[in-house]
Amino acid sequence: MIERTMERLIFASRWILAPFYLGLVVALAMLLVKFMQELAHSVPGVFEMSETSMILTILTLIDLSLAGNLLIMVIFAGYENFVSRIDTGDNEDRPDWMGKVDFSGLKLKLIASIVAISGIQLLRAFMDIANIPKEDLQWMLIVHMVFVISGLLLALMDYMVAKAYTFKQP
Repeated sequence: MIERTMERLIFASRWILAPFYLGLVVALAMLLVKFMQELAHSVPGVFEMSETSMILTILTLIDLSLAGNLLIMVIFAGYENFVSRIDTGDNEDRPDWMGKVDFSGLKLKLIASIVAISGIQLLRAFMDIANIPKEDLQWMLIVHMVFVISGLLLALMDYMVAKAYTFKQP
């Protein structure tokens, strides 16, 4: 009886994570505010903008959009993997990947999104290369390559684990 009570308590403790995911929903709203602020700041001056400024603005908006996508993936997949399934009924808008992304898949999607965001930041720096100190640019490139190599190593590790697991199956 003590063991069953302890196991129920441990199982119920997963709900402690729910406020974390609600906090990420708030962070998504905060990201929307920044996106709208950037858009409102940029639209009035669109006719005076240089092509480079326009591209940098668009890259900023893409960067914010990717960060939003990343948050949605973490919120949905994290909640469904660690807390509870999200009951959307037969809603046709339910993303196909919901309920199918396990921790390993989430980890790879997360690193891929980080690499994409880092790549956009690097592209923004290259677009404004005259105003970026070379040492900063070098560090940005190093950090980006660390993300890329980390992603490749994570994918390789998952591949090796999957191969080892299928090898052991009868």
